[in-house]
Amino acid sequence: MRADRLISILLLLQNHGKMTTKALANELEVTERTIHRDMEALSVAGIPVLADRGKHGGWRLVDQYRTRLTGLKDSELKTLFLSPSFQLLSDLGYTKDWKEARQKLLAALPNTLQSQADNLWNRIHIDIDPWKQSKHESIALNQLQQALWEDRKIRIAYEKANKDSSERIVEPLGLVAKGRTWYLIAVSNQEIKNFRVSRIKSAVLLNETFIRPADFQLADFWAESKQNFVRNLPVFEVEVEASPSIIERLSFSGRFAQVVSMDSPNENGWFPVKLTFDTKQEAASYIIGFGNQMKIISPSSLIESVKVIGESVLSLYK
Repeated sequence: MRADRLISILLLLQNHGKMTTKALANELEVTERTIHRDMEALSVAGIPVLADRGKHGGWRLVDQYRTRLTGLKDSELKTLFLSPSFQLLSDLGYTKDWKEARQKLLAALPNTLQSQADNLWNRIHIDIDPWKQSKHESIALNQLQQALWEDRKIRIAYEKANKDSSERIVEPLGLVAKGRTWYLIAVSNQEIKNFRVSRIKSAVLLNETFIRPADFQLADFWAESKQNFVRNLPVFEVEVEASPSIIERLSFSGRFAQVVSMDSPNENGWFPVKLTFDTKQEAASYIIGFGNQMKIISPSSLIESVKVIGESVLSLYK
């Protein structure tokens, strides 16, 4: 509805200070022409909206103007009081603060909404821990947060996956939780990079500050970074025939295997399946796990690798 959209525009400008027509259109999923018409409607209604021209222009409210709109729709109330991940709040040290903020927010609601809001916590609970917990200690999170809030440089000792260690001074731009794993996004040697927080062995906060890139958006950077990571992963493609007895297990047999395609069964009742892995070694280990219930069709080099592994196992138990 247009009335809801006008209120959303007003709140967006109040919270962000200034937004371009394009940014508002993207946020509200409408055309830029619609935004211009909405701005005219707000102006006619007496809302002091101004348009700044030029490279750094955009729509803004007259200084000091604040709306006191406090009405919450049911759907908005559900999202606002949705239980967060207590594991991540605990990592950041915010569990107590969140609970206190929740009580203050609850007390500010009208009596008719308080019981409804309180019940929402008993409807949805978010738990991001795996069944078998393997939490990595993030000893540097406190220092990283302080550096983030204060725009201060930080010296870190970082250990790569191959155990190579190095020390560097970085400019932290954000923290991202991927599941229960934390990543630091920071400028290092004039390049924005990802650092796994559990691999930061020490962190020393420096007195030197830095200026954040004006156009940096954490969520956008992370989305592009994920796409690049997946795109550059190695791919080892394998064609096999699988016994009907293991078909239902293929999707649950290993985190490195991906089923690309599966055709109708052959004359012998076995299913032709195409799989991909990161490496040949992962493919060999995966296929051997099914014993005589999976047969490699290609590549021939993998057949030889499996033979070598099988012979070594036989030799071990002679």
